[in-house]
Amino acid sequence: MPPVRLLGLAGSLRKASVNRALLRAIGEVLPDDASLTIYDRMGDLPHFNSDLKDDPEPVTHWKQAIASADGLIIATPEFNYSVPGVMKNAIDWATRPPATSPLRRKPIGVVGASVGISGSMRAQYHLRQIFVYTDSPVLGQPEVIIPRSHERFDAAGNLTDESTRELLRAFGVAFVAWVRRFAPHV
Repeated sequence: MPPVRLLGLAGSLRKASVNRALLRAIGEVLPDDASLTIYDRMGDLPHFNSDLKDDPEPVTHWKQAIASADGLIIATPEFNYSVPGVMKNAIDWATRPPATSPLRRKPIGVVGASVGISGSMRAQYHLRQIFVYTDSPVLGQPEVIIPRSHERFDAAGNLTDESTRELLRAFGVAFVAWVRRFAPHV
């Protein structure tokens, strides 16, 4: 079988984001037949504006990155009990026009980490609701909700907690199988 190409999107623009570290940790434990590339240009996206007739270059790049991936893993923090604005903006750009959205039926995995006790659960719930619009199959289990992230990652963003590593390994195996289920070419 061909390898599964995954695209990771961190819901924070911070270079030291724990959710970016979470994506790196997932990439380290994926099955051998899968790879993860972390998208690093989300901050280049302009505010969504449906009056624009043509996509600006950062939007075209974003849509092409999604289209070339077999599945998308979103690692998001929770801002004000919901999805960070930068994440929602990226999704809004990628869903237009609806009929040709690269998110349409794209397999999605949603994970998140937070210093708080909720571990981004409300943001993840809202993302699941958003992806109903694109008919994107979102993996349900295992859920990756990482509370008290400062106890699981060191200051350099390295995962130090073995039970979390095992959860991420189980997520990776499940997500690769999920992608193969919905993307028959891989």
